[in-house]
Amino acid sequence: MSFLLKSATIVDQHSTHHLSKKDILINDQGIIEKIGSIQKADAEVIRSDNLTVSPGWFDLRANFCDPGYEYKEDLFNGLKLAAASGFTAVVPVPNTKPVIQNKNDINYLQRFNGQQTVKVYPSGAVTIDCKGSDLTEMLDMYHAGALVFTDGHMPIWNTDILVKTLMYLQKTGGLLINRPEDKRLTAFASMHEGEQSTVLGMKGMPSLSEEIMIIRDLNLLNYAGGRIHFSTISTEKAVKIIKKAKKKGAKVSCDVAAYQLVFDDSLLHDYDTNYKVNPPLREKSDQRNLIKGVKEGTINAIVSAHEPQDEECKKLEFDLADYGMLSLQTVFPNIVTASDGNDLELFIDKLTYGPRTVLGLETPTIETGNRAEITAFDPDDTWWYGGANNLSKSHNSPQLGQELKGKVIGAINGTHHHINHFVKP
Repeated sequence: MSFLLKSATIVDQHSTHHLSKKDILINDQGIIEKIGSIQKADAEVIRSDNLTVSPGWFDLRANFCDPGYEYKEDLFNGLKLAAASGFTAVVPVPNTKPVIQNKNDINYLQRFNGQQTVKVYPSGAVTIDCKGSDLTEMLDMYHAGALVFTDGHMPIWNTDILVKTLMYLQKTGGLLINRPEDKRLTAFASMHEGEQSTVLGMKGMPSLSEEIMIIRDLNLLNYAGGRIHFSTISTEKAVKIIKKAKKKGAKVSCDVAAYQLVFDDSLLHDYDTNYKVNPPLREKSDQRNLIKGVKEGTINAIVSAHEPQDEECKKLEFDLADYGMLSLQTVFPNIVTASDGNDLELFIDKLTYGPRTVLGLETPTIETGNRAEITAFDPDDTWWYGGANNLSKSHNSPQLGQELKGKVIGAINGTHHHINHFVKP
């Protein structure tokens, strides 16, 4: 199918058309045939009052719960959901059942590549069953297609394992991703440690639990060499520590969950378990500094941290409920809110160029003759999130039932595409 995107503002820092408004014709071979003024074409026309396009978005962290928890989400549906959310590539976490920890598991995750709009870049576990004790066969997984190695939700607590992994991956080129948390400081905690946790009578997770792990890992990086990526940082001091390390030349990168840019711990006043995430929602000062970190470039990527949960895991007392938020479809509305109408292109960069640079991948550019890998969106348009518009199998989002500003129109990846058709409430 051919597409004509009319009067689209192009947000692509590597394109000669960056921030210009042009018509874009994509032919039925998935190639950008023309960029300019196009009056007529035998193609499906895509319009919107503030139609904007960028290279396809890339999500460095999502959970599709497959294999093992397909009642929450599955790979096939998760990829459709990601495409509807504007993504053309995604890295699923390995915390499935069984854990993604050998070459057959990697092949399983790649089985839909080339058949859908979204390409899977598998991540393999660093340790067997993500328990932190014994290393997996990372070289086999790398040769099978894994570029990322991580224990996903589980921080790598074993310093010897982390040092060996840093050294080992220097030979393969794979990237180590760690979610920084010292679990000895967060045992039995359910939310951020601060004024709000005191008011609610809940045990809190201190910011120190994240920051002390980052400091430890940076020291180990300095010792072992290599590179490391910190996933879903959440505190003001974490941003400052990483910024300082980058200035000293450390090969370090990081990302933040989109919802951390708009939500804070004050929203937990009524114990809504849909706000229970890990790392937890922090204070407003943390949120402000995360946004600053995005704009200044300390934070390399924005991720969905999509974590579907079924009702049995969420309709419980707050301290008993599982962590996680349904968050793929709300990535764009949340960054529109976080940008507050200013510097939106800097936030879009963290969905396009930023994550690919972290992985050492080339970013597709919007130029005539190139293969089309494009996300189309309108930052000013609104849509209702709920009912048939929720494309996940799960419902654990605090934003369900709301009208959201920032609409993803669709995603095109070569000859594959997904165009959204939202229904009204």
